[in-house]
Amino acid sequence: MELFQSPNLEVISITVAIAAVAAAAAYFYLNSKPKGCLDPENFRNFKLVKRTQLSHNVAKFKFALATPTSILGLPIGQHISCRGKDGADEEVIKPYTPTTLDTDVGYFELVIKMYPQGRMSHHFREMKVGDYLSVKGPKGRFRYQPGQFRAFGMLAGGSGITPMFQVTRAILENPNDDTKVHLIYANVAYEDILLKEELDSLASSYPDRCHIYYVLNQPPETWNGGVGFVSKEMIESHCPAPAADIQILRCGPPPMNKAMAAHLDDLGYTKEMQFQF
Repeated sequence: MELFQSPNLEVISITVAIAAVAAAAAYFYLNSKPKGCLDPENFRNFKLVKRTQLSHNVAKFKFALATPTSILGLPIGQHISCRGKDGADEEVIKPYTPTTLDTDVGYFELVIKMYPQGRMSHHFREMKVGDYLSVKGPKGRFRYQPGQFRAFGMLAGGSGITPMFQVTRAILENPNDDTKVHLIYANVAYEDILLKEELDSLASSYPDRCHIYYVLNQPPETWNGGVGFVSKEMIESHCPAPAADIQILRCGPPPMNKAMAAHLDDLGYTKEMQFQF
C-alpha cells in the first residue's frame, strides 16, 4: 500500500508548498505597496518645493512628499483639507483637490486661484518655496471604480474644474478603463480658464473618449465655444443622455450648482444619476 500512497503524498506536499509560496508572495506585494502620506484625523506638514505663477491670480504649488517614491494616498475624486492663516492671522481651513494622482510619486500639486478677499487665498498668496502647508485627508463622498459607468457628463465652473480634471486624468490614463468623459467648463473670460493646456492635451490624446466644451460669459471676438451661462440645450448637446449607466458630476459656485441641478432635473436625470462635489 505504501507504494501507492507515496506519490499522492508527494503531490500533496508540492501543492502545499506552492500555495505557501503564492501566499507569501501576495503578502509581500500587498505590504510593499507604497503607503499614502495622508492622515484623515491629523494635519501633516508638506514642504513647498516649487511655485509657478500661471496668471495674475492663479499659481501652481508643488509640495514634496516624505520620500521620492511616496504617494499622497488620495482616492480618485476625493479632496484634502488645507489649513492656513488669513490676513487677520486667524486660522482657516478649506478643501482643495490636487491635480496630481497617486501615479505622480514623490509630490502633489495644487492649482489655486487666489481671490482678493479669500481667506485661504491670502495664505497661498504669501507662501514661498520652503514654507510648509498643513494638510489632512482624504475627504469626500465620491467613490469610483474603473468601468463603473459607461460615461460621465461633467459640469464645472471656475476652480470647480480641479476634481473633474483629477477624475478625467485617472480614467483616461488607465488602460483598463474605457469610460467616456463629456465636460462642459464655464468661466467668465478666456483668461479665467484653468488647466486649459492640460485639458486640451487630454482631449487631443483621447479624441474618442474625451470631449470638452468651453463656455464663456464674456468671450473674445474670435470664439467657437458656448456663450453666456450653461443652458439645458448645452447639456443636451454635449452630455450623455439620461441612462442607468451614466453619471453627471457638477462642481462650481453655489448659484451655478443650483441652476445645473434644476436643469438636470428638467432633462430627466434622476438623483442617482447626479453627484455634486
